Amino acid sequence: MPLVSMNAFLPQAKSEGFAVGQFNMNNLEFVQAIIEAGKEEQSPLIFGASEGAIRYMGLSNVVALAKVAAEESGLPVALHLDHGSSFEMVMKCIQAGFSSVMFDGSHYPFEENIRLTKKVVEAAHAVGVSVEGELGTIGGVEDDLEVADEDAMIADPDEAIRFWEETQVDALAIAVGTAHGMYQGEPQIRYDVIEKVSKQVDAPIVLHGGSGVPDESIKKAISLGVGKINVNTENQVASSKVIRQLLSEQPDLIDPRKYLGPAREAIKEVVKAKMRLFGSSNKAVKS
Repeated sequence: MPLVSMNAFLPQAKSEGFAVGQFNMNNLEFVQAIIEAGKEEQSPLIFGASEGAIRYMGLSNVVALAKVAAEESGLPVALHLDHGSSFEMVMKCIQAGFSSVMFDGSHYPFEENIRLTKKVVEAAHAVGVSVEGELGTIGGVEDDLEVADEDAMIADPDEAIRFWEETQVDALAIAVGTAHGMYQGEPQIRYDVIEKVSKQVDAPIVLHGGSGVPDESIKKAISLGVGKINVNTENQVASSKVIRQLLSEQPDLIDPRKYLGPAREAIKEVVKAKMRLFGSSNKAVKS
């Protein structure tokens, strides 16, 4: 089926108490692994494309790969701009064929974040594209984003509620103690913030930095209203581990298919496990 907005499945996720995974595209093998996992689990899914990945792969290639994967799978699949840094970048992605966008205005003052996010929502909703907004500052490193632990800032729940009321974003990312990348210790998630905000807004809460979060923490967050969870680093770690091992064991190996293929399988297994953990398996509604 064609690419869909996140509104094709996120309202169902919130009402039924499961979450849909956003799995980032980094190259062809990531796309193939993610969509194969979705097919085997019969799960809706979100392809995430960061600005760094778009520069690396090319905007047209990103859209083409996602479209082909969605059409051949028959699954509800959204192509989502991850951490869009500007209104111009968001519009560029919408015009190219993205079905969903994130505008990350979290580094702006609160009122400016609201103003800019509303502008994005108005333009995106006019053409049926879903929007994710962000409040608070999520620590860690992802692509071009690097936020030191001391600069990470938990979202104020009252501000988050007002932010949603004024912007009407379709998904609300709030900083609750998770971080981009892998964790050195166990993340201290502010479940109270998730619960308070989720009870007052219609949109599902988004958990960024889903890689490496303990399963029980994920389940608890979903039970309190998290409906979208972002995973990228775990897939990168799994694929890189396989490639390193194969090249170490076979120094003369030069055919990329012989190491990228097994790496693709490793990614698929991670994604399948996440879909089961998130509760999205067998939730794909086909048209």
